[in-house]
Amino acid sequence: MTSHKTYPQIAERKQSHLDAQIPAEWKLPASMIPEGMLSIADSITNVKEYQSVNVMNIPRSCGLLTHQELAITENYDIRALLSIIAEGKLSSEEVIRAFSKRAAISHQLTRCLTEPLFDRALAQAKQLDLHLQRTGKPIGPLHGLPVSLKDSFHIKGVDSSLGIAALAFQSATGNSPFVDLLESLGAVIIAKTNVPQTLGTLDSCNHLFGRTLNPLNRKLTAGGSSGGEGVLVAMCGSMVGFGTDIGGSIRIPAMCNGVYGFKPSVGRIPYQSQDAGQMPGKMRVSLQAVAGPLARSVTDLGAVMEEIVPRAELFGEDCIPGQWRGEFPVQMPGLRPQNVTIGVLRSDGLVEPLPPIAKVLDEVARALDRTPGVEVVEIPMPPALAKCQTLVGKLMGVDGGNPMMDLLEKTGEPLIPWLQGRTKRGKELTVTQLGQLQEQRSIVERELLKMWTRNGRRIDAIIHPVAPHPVPELDRYNAVGYTSSFVLLDYPAGVIPVRPFNEGDLEKGKEMKTPVIGSWDKANRKLWDEKTVDRRVYLDSTLSIQVVTSKQRDYELFRAMEIIDRVVQAERNVRPPSKL
Repeated sequence: MTSHKTYPQIAERKQSHLDAQIPAEWKLPASMIPEGMLSIADSITNVKEYQSVNVMNIPRSCGLLTHQELAITENYDIRALLSIIAEGKLSSEEVIRAFSKRAAISHQLTRCLTEPLFDRALAQAKQLDLHLQRTGKPIGPLHGLPVSLKDSFHIKGVDSSLGIAALAFQSATGNSPFVDLLESLGAVIIAKTNVPQTLGTLDSCNHLFGRTLNPLNRKLTAGGSSGGEGVLVAMCGSMVGFGTDIGGSIRIPAMCNGVYGFKPSVGRIPYQSQDAGQMPGKMRVSLQAVAGPLARSVTDLGAVMEEIVPRAELFGEDCIPGQWRGEFPVQMPGLRPQNVTIGVLRSDGLVEPLPPIAKVLDEVARALDRTPGVEVVEIPMPPALAKCQTLVGKLMGVDGGNPMMDLLEKTGEPLIPWLQGRTKRGKELTVTQLGQLQEQRSIVERELLKMWTRNGRRIDAIIHPVAPHPVPELDRYNAVGYTSSFVLLDYPAGVIPVRPFNEGDLEKGKEMKTPVIGSWDKANRKLWDEKTVDRRVYLDSTLSIQVVTSKQRDYELFRAMEIIDRVVQAERNVRPPSKL
């Protein structure tokens, strides 16, 4: 059965609604929008039409942003911006207007938004200014901070359509707990951002809003499922974005857009009330997704986490008591490490990293090894790690995918091309089957505890690829096991951008000679085989690494990321520029 309206009609209406939320004076002239902003339908199917265009500088050069608005959106980290607002040097309204305008410009270049909330945000900002004028005190520690959210979070009176026609024009009747938490801290939500259809792909593309494009190179994916967040943060359209992660959906967009991402442990940030298209309670019996931030620095990740984590238990029934502090072997001040042990885990055992990925991981490992106070050790590939991806796939499918398929069929909405042949109705797992999977999960978790000690010494953090390939072309993301395994294990994990892919990484005429491990490894090598890809497409994309700590050591992850990022930045400053 289908509804009275079909998905193209709903999509057309939704596009008109979105466009109406952007003030006319914030709209770019057509001449400033590069070729490739095809129709919604074409953006899904005609991916070869996109050219290698970088739009990052257009907000700066388009003339729509004043000098002050450029300064507001580019010149501050979170703590500095909050301090200036609290001191009255900038009003919340000025800050929110600047970021809203930049978000609108970013959307016109990339299709990163689903719900512009500019009027609502400006009204909240005015109330914050009145409160500060009246009391002399901010309303909370994030007073006036412009933030954005993945479309799956509920905001009262706003759609959470997930890019699915059947969920459009069904406004949420209440806020997600995390929204209430953010607003209690004084943060202002300026927009919601785009996701893939079904939330089940790593390229943010759907029939309702089209495909979100990578602002660094439109031929490459922006990632998913928090792809809109990754783009908006990269383009300075939000100070911090919040996505969710069950397979890599925070870390992958961070990698693709050259920003920082943080997947916390379960219970650190309220996640509940994001179950559209899912069997009710699914997250409690299968894998538990988590919410987390994307930002432009490690410092900004810490600035929001230190305010959210201690308060999370008061807002989310899925949260645990926590403080943003812990034990980590670092001397203060200056973050000089002392007896820090960093492990290097080079593979997931299923897919061999392509040469530039192995190279950049080795560069970071060697730089860390030269750092006083840091010991770098190799982590032998644990056999249990290779078992994680199969378990993840089975646990994600406990409901057979049927609630999502029901939604699509209501309006006759087809699967996007990448999902066709990969997604279909299945059978719900029985309690016995689910119990068996969770027992297998426990065995793997137990085996992998051994990974955290080496010669009797505890490993403080591990560096690992985010993916076994560079940022790929549209619809070509291959192996998710490098990120999804740490959801199964509930290990906190973050992403640090290291450097651009350069001419020296191309290795022209040189192919991989090692034996193919399996089908996933074979598919991954097509992203490097000169017969199936022009490697030059990767030039200037960001090469990143993943940092992982053991269960519930979220603060320790943040501190490890601080140390590693400082080392990476120091290396970047002394490295000679690449030949272009």
